[in-house]
Amino acid sequence: MVDPIKPRRKRGPVAAWLLAVDAWLDSSLYEIRFKAGEFWEAATILSRRFRLKGWRRALIELLSEGFTMGAGGAVVMLALALPAFQVTKGDWKAQDDFAVTFLDRYGNEIGQRGIIQRDSVPVDQMPDHVIKAVLATEDRRFFEHYGIDVFGLVRALTENMRANSVVQGGSSITQQLAKNLFLSNERTLDRKIKEAFLSLWLEANLSKKEILQLYLDRSYMGGGTFGIEAAADFYFGKSVKDLSLAEAAMLAGLFKAPTKYAPHINLPAARARANVVLNNLVDSGFMTEGQVLQARIHPADVVDRGERKSPDYFLDWAFDEVKRLAPPGTHSLVAHTTFDANLQNAAEESLEFHLRQYGKDYHVSEGAIVVIETNGAVRAIVGGRDYGASQFNRATKALRQTGSSFKPYVYATAMENGFKPESIVSGGPISWGGWAPHNYGGGFSGNVTLLTAFVKSINTVPVRLAKDHLGINAIVDMAKAMGVEAPIERFKTTVLGTSGETVMDQATGYSVFAQNGVVGTRHGITQLVTHTGEVVYDFAKDAPPPHRVLSEQALRSMNAMLTQVPVIGTARRAALPGIVSGGKTGTTQSYRDAWYVGFTGNYTAAVWMGNDDFSQTRNMTGGSLPAMVWQRLMAYAHQNIDLKPIPGIDHPFVDDAVAAKAEEAQKKQAEADAAKAAAERPPVLSSRTTQMLRELTRLFQAAPPLAMAAEPETLSAL
Repeated sequence: MVDPIKPRRKRGPVAAWLLAVDAWLDSSLYEIRFKAGEFWEAATILSRRFRLKGWRRALIELLSEGFTMGAGGAVVMLALALPAFQVTKGDWKAQDDFAVTFLDRYGNEIGQRGIIQRDSVPVDQMPDHVIKAVLATEDRRFFEHYGIDVFGLVRALTENMRANSVVQGGSSITQQLAKNLFLSNERTLDRKIKEAFLSLWLEANLSKKEILQLYLDRSYMGGGTFGIEAAADFYFGKSVKDLSLAEAAMLAGLFKAPTKYAPHINLPAARARANVVLNNLVDSGFMTEGQVLQARIHPADVVDRGERKSPDYFLDWAFDEVKRLAPPGTHSLVAHTTFDANLQNAAEESLEFHLRQYGKDYHVSEGAIVVIETNGAVRAIVGGRDYGASQFNRATKALRQTGSSFKPYVYATAMENGFKPESIVSGGPISWGGWAPHNYGGGFSGNVTLLTAFVKSINTVPVRLAKDHLGINAIVDMAKAMGVEAPIERFKTTVLGTSGETVMDQATGYSVFAQNGVVGTRHGITQLVTHTGEVVYDFAKDAPPPHRVLSEQALRSMNAMLTQVPVIGTARRAALPGIVSGGKTGTTQSYRDAWYVGFTGNYTAAVWMGNDDFSQTRNMTGGSLPAMVWQRLMAYAHQNIDLKPIPGIDHPFVDDAVAAKAEEAQKKQAEADAAKAAAERPPVLSSRTTQMLRELTRLFQAAPPLAMAAEPETLSAL
C-alpha cells in the first residue's frame, strides 16, 4: 500500500522575511570577518616594514615610556593645581575699601591696614630708573618669559650651587605675585605646583604691565607698608615719582627681604643691599657704571622713624576682625585694640631666643604664640619668626595637629559626664576597629586614676573613655563649644589630636579653664570709631554675651588635673616659681608638631613649634622647647602684677608623696641641666697654665713695645 504524498505547506510572508534577514546577517558577518582578516594581514605586512631593531628600537621604547610617564605626570600636576584655581574666582583684583588706623590698649598708634597701599601710581608715571632697578634685581627677563623664567631658574641654581648656599632666587615676578595674591609661604611641593599654574594663569589673563603694577602695589615693603608708593612715603617722605636712583635702589632691595633690609631698622644693611641693586643694573645692561656712580657715592638717607616695630601679624588678624565687625557703609575707621606691646615683645623675644639657642639641636625653624588675658583680650600674636620673610600667619591660619594637647577636651567631656580625677580607668592595651594606639615610650599601665593618666599623658585612657563612655561626637562638640573654630574630624583618632587646629583655637579653648568655665569673651577689638568720633562698634555693648560651657564641678576637676602637669607631669620646664599654673603638652607623630598650652589666673598662652614644610624635628616634645618658650614669656608677663587665682584652685592640689616626687624630679632635671651646661662650657685652665698667663701678662706690661718681636724665645719658654 503506498502512502499518499502530503502536500508541502506554503511559508507565510513573515517567515520568508525572517529567513531573508538571517541570510543577510550570515553573509554580512562573513564578509566583515573576511575583510577584517584582510585588513589585519595588510596592516601586519605594512608594520613589518617599520619594525626597528637594535638601538633604534630601544630609543623608541624610551621615548614611548617617557611620553606615557609625562602624560601621567601632567594629569597628576593638573589634579594638584585645580584647587588653586578656585581662589581666582570673584573680584580678586579689588583692593579692600577699608582704611583702618589701629591703636593699642593704651591709645598709641601701632599701624594701619587697608588703603595703606596709598593711591596706586601707574607704572607709566614711575621714573624709568625705578622700574629698571626692580627688574634688574627681581626678574631681568620679565618681558621675555611667560610666567616662569626657565633660564633664570637655571642661573639661580648654578649660582647657589657655586656658593653652596641660597644667594639667588629663581622665582619670576609673576610667580611672586601669584604667591602674594593667592598662596601662603609654606615650603611645600604642592604650593610650588600651584604657584606655577597660577603664574601661567596670570600671564594668560593680564598684560605684563598689569602684572608689574600689581606686584609693585601689593608687595610687603617693611615698616608695615604694602606697595612701593607707601614705602616711598614711609622711608623717604616723598612719592615714588620723585625718587632718586639711590632711593630707588634701596627700595628695590626690599622685595625679597623687607625686614632684614628695612632702612629705618638697619640703614647700613639697606645701603649695602642698594649697592647690590646698582651692581645688578650694570650687570643686566640696563645702566652703565657711570650712570650709577653718583648713587654709589651718595647713598640714600631715610626719614627718621625711630625703631618702631610694627606688630604685623596682630594687625593682619585685627584687620580681618574689623571687616567682620564693621557695620555696612563704614570704611574709614580708628580701631581700639587689646594689643599690649610689652607682651608682644616678650613673646617674640622668647621664641627667637630659644630658636637661636636650640633650633639647630632640635631641627626646628618656626613657631607661633597667642597670649589672651583672663578677660578674653588678645594681648599678643606671634605668627612666625619674620614677617618680612613670610606674611603667612601661623598663629591664626595654620592648621597643625595638636597631639596630646587635645586631651583636655576629652577629659572635660568626661568630667561633664560624672567622672572625677580619682576615677579609675584601665590603662591597658585597647583596640578600636582595628586601631590599637600605643603610649609614648611603648609601655602600658594597669588600672590608673584619671589624674595619673592625664599628667603622664597615657594615650590608651582617653581612647577608652571615648570608645566605652563618651563617643567622638560628644568630644568634638565640647571642643567646638569651648571656642575651637577649625573643622574637627570626627574620627576615632581625633581623641589623640590628629585633627588640625590653629594656635588661636588652642589659646581660646584653654582660656575657658582660666575664665571660670565661660566662653565667648575672646576679642581683639574694643571699639571702632569713625574719624568724626562716632562709635560704630563697642565690644562691651555689641558683643554677644558670654555663656558657661563647663559646670563648676567639671571646671574644678579639670583645673585640679591641669595644674599638676607642670608639677609632676610632662611640662616641668613650664613651672613658674611661686605661681600656680596649669597646662598640657602635645607632640604629634614623627615629632612634626610640638605644643604647650597653659594658663594662670591672669593669662592663657599657646605655643606651637615646628617647620613650615612639615619635616620632622629632632625628637622635640611639647615638654621641651615649647614649654621653655612658654615659661620665659609667662615669667615676664607676671612681673609686678596682682596674681589672680585659678578658678577652683586655692592651693596646688599636691599631697606629701606627690610633692616629694616632684622635688626629686626637679632636682634631677637641675642636675642634668648643670651637667649639660658644664659640657658646653670651655675647659677650665689648670693653675699652672693660669700662673704662666699671669707671668706673661706681667712681662708684656713691663717690657718695651718691641720686646715681643725681639725676644720670641721668652714666649716659647713660657
